[in-house]
Amino acid sequence: MADPTPPFPDQQQPVPGTTAAMNPRPDHGEESYEGHGRLAGKKAIITGGDSGIGRAVAIAFAREGADVLISYLNEDEDAQETARWIEKAGRKAVLVPGDIGSPQHCRTIVDNAVEAFGRIDILVNNAAHQMTFEKLEDIPDEEWDMTFRTNIHAMFYLSKAAVPHMGEGGAIINTTSVNADNPKQTLLPYATTKGAIQNFTGGLAQLLAEKGIRVNCVAPGPVWTPLIPSTMPPDQVKEFGQAYPIGRPAQPRELAPAYVMLASDEASYVSGATIAVTGGKPVI
Repeated sequence: MADPTPPFPDQQQPVPGTTAAMNPRPDHGEESYEGHGRLAGKKAIITGGDSGIGRAVAIAFAREGADVLISYLNEDEDAQETARWIEKAGRKAVLVPGDIGSPQHCRTIVDNAVEAFGRIDILVNNAAHQMTFEKLEDIPDEEWDMTFRTNIHAMFYLSKAAVPHMGEGGAIINTTSVNADNPKQTLLPYATTKGAIQNFTGGLAQLLAEKGIRVNCVAPGPVWTPLIPSTMPPDQVKEFGQAYPIGRPAQPRELAPAYVMLASDEASYVSGATIAVTGGKPVI
């Protein structure tokens, strides 16, 4: 079956949005992803794992043999659905709600993972916040601050807390964006953090190399997730992804293989890299 292409039905949601209210419903690989034991026995944390890219990665990780802790803000129904897919794959699921903009909550996430799993092998810093603004003067100071706390500060807090519990062969994977290299002007706070994430990834990869911990990032193009109808105006939602060479947004399942590869031992010499999954749009 062909993946959905725009124009999409009219739809808007309150932030942060839910999967059930989306039309068409995103495909996270629930019925299609097949694991091959590439992450057998590994223990993972995924922020923003309740829906979208995070859910797709959680399903893939579980089917590849990993136990998964899901960090999310307050989307309990979506998080519980993700947990059901993890458990259906025969792996352990742990859910930790709360605001990752808080340093203490980030430490709580790591503490929960260590208590449940005994160690951490993979940290996926995926959660993000964005909003659309047409003018610079429309961006509230509080919005700028919250976007940075959620999108980049949390990566520092979580990485700092997790690294002492990670051994050689560990992997940190950060979600950046095509906006890191091609910033969209109406997403100024979000795009700015995505550039910072790419820089953070390159620096941290060098800092942790002596510990045998790899650090990489994935740069998605447009992906059909609850973030889109909850943070973009109706006309942009309707045409979302149409301007990209492939002519549509990615389904979340199409991002998961990049995260699996970077988390696996097969990527033992890949660190400091950006993997672009952008539907044909070059990232330079």
